[in-house]
Amino acid sequence: MRKLFNAIQPHVTHTLPVSDGHRLYIEECGRKDGLPVVFVHGGPGAGCELWHRQFFDPQTWRIILFDQRGCGRSTPHAELAGNDTASLVADMESIRRHLGIDRWVVFGGSWGSTLGLVYAETHPEHVLGLILRGIFLCRPRDIHWFYQEGASFLLPDHWEDYLAPIPEAERGDLVSAYYRRLTGHDEISRMAAAKAWSLWEAHASTLLPKPVVVDHFGNPHTALSLARIECHYFKHDSFLDRDQILANTGRLRDIPGVIVHGRYDVVCPVEQAWMLHRAWPEAELHVIPDAGHSALEPGIVDALVTAAGQMAMRLA
Repeated sequence: MRKLFNAIQPHVTHTLPVSDGHRLYIEECGRKDGLPVVFVHGGPGAGCELWHRQFFDPQTWRIILFDQRGCGRSTPHAELAGNDTASLVADMESIRRHLGIDRWVVFGGSWGSTLGLVYAETHPEHVLGLILRGIFLCRPRDIHWFYQEGASFLLPDHWEDYLAPIPEAERGDLVSAYYRRLTGHDEISRMAAAKAWSLWEAHASTLLPKPVVVDHFGNPHTALSLARIECHYFKHDSFLDRDQILANTGRLRDIPGVIVHGRYDVVCPVEQAWMLHRAWPEAELHVIPDAGHSALEPGIVDALVTAAGQMAMRLA
């Protein structure tokens, strides 16, 4: 079973001003003249982590990571103004041009798969390949499953913690109830809501408990950006048309693609990967039998590292 490559450090970092006062953190690792790959993190609002660099052979790949608007090392932190899907797609194009790259491989999981797909459907001429994990189509029913009713039946203990900040009278629309608190002026209420929202996702992300995931999601800096930005997007239907991703898969026909999804993914049930594969049959689909949602699941790590290696050989 393949494991992550050894830890590496970036050889250069960039700060890129974009629209609406946002400034993006970008880093480059690996081979300076290597095959370019952009890592698209999840959330929205999660930011990159150090181990995200390690899915790729640094002797082969020019590895580009960036923190999306409002999260990680990008500024201003947890900012919602000017933060929407079209802006993130435009940011990826700004990064590509800034780095002098014509075409790159797009590698993303969870919300990273959402943004990666929307980017590829908008700019297919600049995408060499897609490696996607934990497919998130961002349909209203996908949000309802995880944040209103569905996953709640599988993790009732953690669901009670998620419900705790919200009075019973407001629980008929939990995303809206959280949105009011996460955008309100009461700092204590805002932070309590952020941690409850973020930890619900953390506990649901792995097949077996993984403290490193819970610790990361529970970090106040991460929790605030993740909860505020996710809730902002989901309150506004992720700034996507209904079934937009599936409707536009015809634009992916000529792009090599690999889809990796955990069989027991509670955050984004495997039906989403199945529907994407039905709409885009040219892509490979790998359902990992003993995995949940997280990219740290051993079977998912193996599949993603293998997919990156095979993609590099295919494009060489």
